[in-house]
Amino acid sequence: MGTLYLIPCWLEEHITAPLPAYLRDAVKACHIFFVENERSARRYLKAIWPEMVIDNYQWHPIHKLEETPEVTDAFRTALTHNSTVGIISEAGCPGIADPGQILTELAHQCGAAVRPLVGPSSILLALMASGLNGQQFRFVGYLPVDNAARTKALKDLETDSQRHHCTQLFIETPYRNNQMLAAILQTCRPATRLCIAANLTSPNEYIRTLPISEWRKLPPATQPAQLAAAKSDAHSALPDLHKQPTIFCLLA
Repeated sequence: MGTLYLIPCWLEEHITAPLPAYLRDAVKACHIFFVENERSARRYLKAIWPEMVIDNYQWHPIHKLEETPEVTDAFRTALTHNSTVGIISEAGCPGIADPGQILTELAHQCGAAVRPLVGPSSILLALMASGLNGQQFRFVGYLPVDNAARTKALKDLETDSQRHHCTQLFIETPYRNNQMLAAILQTCRPATRLCIAANLTSPNEYIRTLPISEWRKLPPATQPAQLAAAKSDAHSALPDLHKQPTIFCLLA
């Protein structure tokens, strides 16, 4: 039976410093790759292994597995023929708020060895840096887009956080981040703490935790979120999160 490697990807394109060197050894061991986006996965692998001959490998998309049974059939066939297979999602770790879990479950059903590899996860990095409760936490993914439903979801998360002293982590489509931040500041209670973690691992990384009451005092930003060391006034205004990959962490 074959082996499955779960290969983390960079969070910010071309930023390879957070990636452990042993990922390249795993890539070299693979024969076939199942990837969320073939074009960006090829760029990523060439960055960590420049000598790689891309066309010597098989590539299969995983972004719509439910609609492409031929991909799961190819995955099962590869493992039953003792191939070493790699899964790469678009950013972070496969299966953690990214595609990959369906194939990983199938690998277990096939009796294959599953090897998760260490790499950057925006969810864990945000939680680590937030200063909020890391003993009890939940990642709840995307909240509703509808204003009323989103407000209710935020209130429910805040109530659950207070009851269980649990940090709530969630995300939004990057072009709606500013609307999400506005909804949080309008909905949540003054003492609730909010961490905004944007552009993790990039030169423009922004991480800050404040009570809602303090966030509300800050004027709107005039530019995207910046690393404090790069801009002395970075913490004097609300960050502009438009199209900035962001994790929101909430603790009531």
